[in-house]
Amino acid sequence: MPDVAIIGGGIIGLTSAYHLARGGASVAVYDRGDFGKEASWAGAGILPPGNPDRAAMSIDKLRGIGSQRFAAFSAELRDLTGIDNGYRRCGGIEFLTAEDADVPGVWAAEGISFEHLSASEARKLEPLGEAEGESYLIPGFAQVRNPWHMRALVAACAKLGVRLYPNTGAERFADGALVLANEERVTAGRYLLAAGAWSANLLRAPGVFPVRGQIALLRGASCSRVLMLGKRYLVPRGDGLTLVGSTEEPEAGFEKRTTPEGVAELLAFARRTVPALASAALEASWAGLRPGSPDGSPFIGPVPGWDNVFVAAGHFRAGVQLSIGTAQVVCELLTGKPTSVALEAFALDRKPEANVKSAFRS
Repeated sequence: MPDVAIIGGGIIGLTSAYHLARGGASVAVYDRGDFGKEASWAGAGILPPGNPDRAAMSIDKLRGIGSQRFAAFSAELRDLTGIDNGYRRCGGIEFLTAEDADVPGVWAAEGISFEHLSASEARKLEPLGEAEGESYLIPGFAQVRNPWHMRALVAACAKLGVRLYPNTGAERFADGALVLANEERVTAGRYLLAAGAWSANLLRAPGVFPVRGQIALLRGASCSRVLMLGKRYLVPRGDGLTLVGSTEEPEAGFEKRTTPEGVAELLAFARRTVPALASAALEASWAGLRPGSPDGSPFIGPVPGWDNVFVAAGHFRAGVQLSIGTAQVVCELLTGKPTSVALEAFALDRKPEANVKSAFRS
């Protein structure tokens, strides 16, 4: 009987498993498919800067924990597994429209370094075409290569003795046990539901839902920094590749596929923003199902009606950047320690707020 059974082998489940195992807990992780091959694999790996000590909102505190610890965590994974996750600090430029005019004040209050740029100053830094909004240079942006990071996490968990059960779906909780798809029953001291967009199925309650996002990968001349324009972004990988994202399609349900219209939309955005990408070749495209929530914030904490079932799901567009902070509070929660971040804003039975404004939107 493991101390903790985790349902979901994405970045939230595996990062939590890693930290729990490092703390001495016995951990088993179950996933309906292969580990790290859903939204965690498909994402862009953008890591905005942050400061948990000065952040006003709980979600920004989680992001700040990740921002401060991701470089050291990446080195730790590399030392343990020999796998480089591609972490690097590349800087970024965020373009804000009038509706987000208050965001620089949020950055300033958090102590995030940024510089307002004129249009000509922005074009001196990057080969920009059309880019709506006021531009802000943010040196603290970093990135990680999602597939590389997931391979490192899986290998690190295995090294620490975490028992990994791919292609082993969970159906329900019954009589204090987790019932798997093959009707096998798993008993554990505590359970953590971290199954991303599939979490609501196990909870038998609404809250987390799939939001399809399509991404394109181009090979050719590009920008040198992450460019953030609302829900769209360009991420230069540093090896001649540029990731272009992303669509946001809640109406697609669990249909994980690209569409000609979606890819064409991404290519048009890329070429409009950085005209040099007009000659870039389309290397690949893919889709992932983000775990959305009614207010864009995750659910983290106890599941009402159970004394040993907890949830960490619904991280939407921010799974990578929130993963370390989430794992930290999950470890605290499951070991009976006070959490370093207040969890009321993440409660499963909270009343969603329609206008939650985080320091970064993706």
